[in-house]
Amino acid sequence: MRSMTTLYRQNLTLLTDLYQLTMAYAYWKTGLADREAVFHLSFRKKPFQGGYAIACGLETACELLSGFGFDDESLSYLASLAGNDGKPLFEPGFLDYLADLRLGCDVHAVPEGSVVFPHEPLLRIKGPIAQCQIVETPLLNCINFETLIATKAARICLAARGDPVLEFGLRRAQGADGGLHASRAAFVGGCSSTSNVLAGRLFDIPVKGTHAHSWVMCFDDELSAFEAYAAAMPNNCVFLVDTYDTIQGVHHAIQVGEQLRAQGHEMVGIRLDSGDLAFLSIEARKLLNEADFADAAILASNDLDEHIISSLKQQGATIAVWGVGTKLATAFDQPALGGIYKLSAIRDEKGLWQHRLKLSEQAIKISTPGMLQVRRYYSEGGEPVGDCIFDEILGMPAAGVTIVDPSDSTRRKSVPADAWCEDLLLPAFEAGRRVYDPPGARAARERSQRELGRFHAGIKRLVHPHQYPVGLEKGLSELKHRLICEARGIE
Repeated sequence: MRSMTTLYRQNLTLLTDLYQLTMAYAYWKTGLADREAVFHLSFRKKPFQGGYAIACGLETACELLSGFGFDDESLSYLASLAGNDGKPLFEPGFLDYLADLRLGCDVHAVPEGSVVFPHEPLLRIKGPIAQCQIVETPLLNCINFETLIATKAARICLAARGDPVLEFGLRRAQGADGGLHASRAAFVGGCSSTSNVLAGRLFDIPVKGTHAHSWVMCFDDELSAFEAYAAAMPNNCVFLVDTYDTIQGVHHAIQVGEQLRAQGHEMVGIRLDSGDLAFLSIEARKLLNEADFADAAILASNDLDEHIISSLKQQGATIAVWGVGTKLATAFDQPALGGIYKLSAIRDEKGLWQHRLKLSEQAIKISTPGMLQVRRYYSEGGEPVGDCIFDEILGMPAAGVTIVDPSDSTRRKSVPADAWCEDLLLPAFEAGRRVYDPPGARAARERSQRELGRFHAGIKRLVHPHQYPVGLEKGLSELKHRLICEARGIE
């Protein structure tokens, strides 16, 4: 996958916030630029008031990191920036430093399609602190957006109960790049196809599409429009039947469907895009079945989301395929994931790791120190039973593990030391060298479907989902508590 470089065909290392570069400059000036540090990317709250999230965006992140390095045009631009005094913002020596800079970080990441939860690191970046700082913004940009959209897609697909979901949000998406990566993330989250042709080419996603109201309106009458479309594309006939009168449109689709059948072709189905979708789909299904078109699918669109789809299912709608656009591609009811990227440890002059913690008046905003890893435990039947966030500097206890809820230390879960488990963060880069090639959107989609199938149904409820146990290993929880007390001067 080379979507970013295919689209922009230029060095993207400046795809960061200026304050990342001003901090890198200050690290360089103070001799700290190459001091080894550890950062983690995570999120604090489950999106859409749901019970989980789907990790996504790693493939894009890997591509950006693989191209890390400042070219001559980027350096020339940075040399042109001025401070408040009108003098150059960066001195030539720093620009020379950037010119020679190559990625030297270790990156561990949760594979795309994994089910993840708040406070768990999706990425761990260890390396020279200036480099870790520069890549913060692009990594957040990739992971935040695609994880949000993949999660929304998973919720919509679960509401559809196995019916195919077509993503067609490009026209309402946040720009070209937003539309492309929304299509990719939606596919990872479970959508079966996209209307976005460029996304189909770049990410190997199946593409689907038929015609719009404008096609029908171009002709003197609806029947003529359907006949002309059938003549042009006899192997792709899904007729949009609500341009004028929906029920009459179904009759016209049946009439043309019979003409297609006589020519050796089959009508794929009809699409409903307005009105009472439950009532209209039931009536349309009756008409199609009576006309011997039981295999013709009814596709529905019209500002759908997981809640509307769930309601239509409860009402007995006979819709077989769901077209979801705006509310998927724009994550309509939650515009951002709110992912964060925090320093958690740094080596001192003696080479020893020192834990770092960000304090806050809001408990949820207090960061977790250490070199973090996530260990997921499973029951004998293979169902996930709890995730433990632990510090590789401290290590794990030899005996049983106690998971402590980070928001309430009295809530704890014990797990036997010999329980079946796996670590979620896997090596992606070692000393700046890429050691992991993301398997692509199709494999990530398969992973998300497989992982969602493992979790208890209560965690996947759309409303008031069950809270899956996620917490800090007891020793890490105690270390965090001690560092908070020290920072606040509490004995």
